[in-house]
Amino acid sequence: MSHKHLKEAFISNLNGTSLLEISLGLSLAPLCLLCRGLLLILYYLHYGKPLSSRTYSLLLDFLVLVSPLLFCCTVLSPILFFMPTIIAAFCAGVFSKIQSQRKHETRVPFRQIVKEFQETYLEPEYIPAITVFRVYVNVLTSISILAVDFPQYPRRYAKAETYGTGVMDLGVGAFIFGNALVCPEVRQKSCVTQPKFSNLTRQFFSTWPLVFLGVGRLLSVKSVEYHEHTSEYGVHWNFFFTLAIVRLAASLLLAIFQKNNSWIVAVSLAVLYQLILNTTSLKMFILQGSNGKDTRVGFLNANREGLLSLFGYLAIYMASVQVGLCLLRVRSSVRGWIKAVCFLLLTVVVLFLCLHVAQAYADPVSRRMANLSYCIWVIAYCLTFFICFVVTDLTLVFTKLLVKGSSVPCCWNIVKPPGTSKKHATQAVPITREGKLPHTCLISAINKNQLLFFLLANVMTGAVNILIDTIHCKAAFTLCILHLYMFFNCLIMYILHAKNIVLKFW
Repeated sequence: MSHKHLKEAFISNLNGTSLLEISLGLSLAPLCLLCRGLLLILYYLHYGKPLSSRTYSLLLDFLVLVSPLLFCCTVLSPILFFMPTIIAAFCAGVFSKIQSQRKHETRVPFRQIVKEFQETYLEPEYIPAITVFRVYVNVLTSISILAVDFPQYPRRYAKAETYGTGVMDLGVGAFIFGNALVCPEVRQKSCVTQPKFSNLTRQFFSTWPLVFLGVGRLLSVKSVEYHEHTSEYGVHWNFFFTLAIVRLAASLLLAIFQKNNSWIVAVSLAVLYQLILNTTSLKMFILQGSNGKDTRVGFLNANREGLLSLFGYLAIYMASVQVGLCLLRVRSSVRGWIKAVCFLLLTVVVLFLCLHVAQAYADPVSRRMANLSYCIWVIAYCLTFFICFVVTDLTLVFTKLLVKGSSVPCCWNIVKPPGTSKKHATQAVPITREGKLPHTCLISAINKNQLLFFLLANVMTGAVNILIDTIHCKAAFTLCILHLYMFFNCLIMYILHAKNIVLKFW
């Protein structure tokens, strides 16, 4: 077996992992974010000023936000079930330290702090959890696309062959979900009157880089005979093409239908697609080709997974547009966001019940087909992931009330209640916007150039695989390579952000 075929076999014929393990893995990123926020608040409490060194800020962000995820998806994966508890215990210890070190004269009864917290007003036009969600999906994807080629990355985390729930299967859908949250149709104010197809025109011109990247990836992969998993998207198709087509198709649907009814379009698409899969020979065509022997002759046969899964990804995108519209309703108080979290939790419970029914009576989860169960699974877990980030932000807002004047990048700003005079305004010192912080934030840096970050990760993944025999690497060497790879990617984004450079011109 050639080295190329050996690598292809290494990522093929896999069945995914359990929903419980994925749930535990998703809790790690919000806990890391909470840990970093608490450490910054503790630093302010101890030194009386925010951490201003760009070097120390980058190191702290990388070591707390990225490095634990690298360890947990490789050498610490056997004890993954204990990791959320360990990190949560550390966060509890830091919070206890903050509580005990507060100056005696500034202390107020805990009950009063809770009441003040519920009545706290937050910056209404900025939802940090959306930014953090999209950045972390990008970071986790970048880690996985290289780590999957090393033996220390558990095979159960990789993409499932046909049916199953792998971590990387969720990552593909989460990328679609995150893009829909900030699409023009969601961000556009309802009071603004624009031509009905203006967003479609805008999306048409904004997707050409994705098409260009898709063609570039296709040519580069074929020219160097890079290993690829054919049953993932097909012979010529790749995720860049999928993302471009889904964005264009969604803009067309949103130009035809009311965007507030996008969830109806999503449900209709997913259910109709599943009915066609179950009542026709389409499912067998996707799995075995037109001749039943996995033929790849002809464009449709060669790329059947990538082309037909578009219906499922389009359903995810349309459902995510509805979520984005719901999230961007003005909720200017902590109390309002607590109610929103409760509503989202109820939605997640309903989705998990629907997932159970869909897997029992329709089809198990299949990323290869992007069937109904896959769509429900992706939306349920993305909402759960987002809820965790909102809860993390609210926890940091509460902690900032304990330590007046402290700041955490990419966290909610505490603002004055509307119609309140300076005399009766909240005592918390307003925090400057993330772009104007005295030090650069890694999350903001990646957020500014997300497509570049993803592209750089893909290029470096290819370079590492060409230069190194990843399958036979030892654990220590694997960890060094992964840390250098991620640190280099983050450093480039950090430098660009520090110089206020955004490489987006379309």
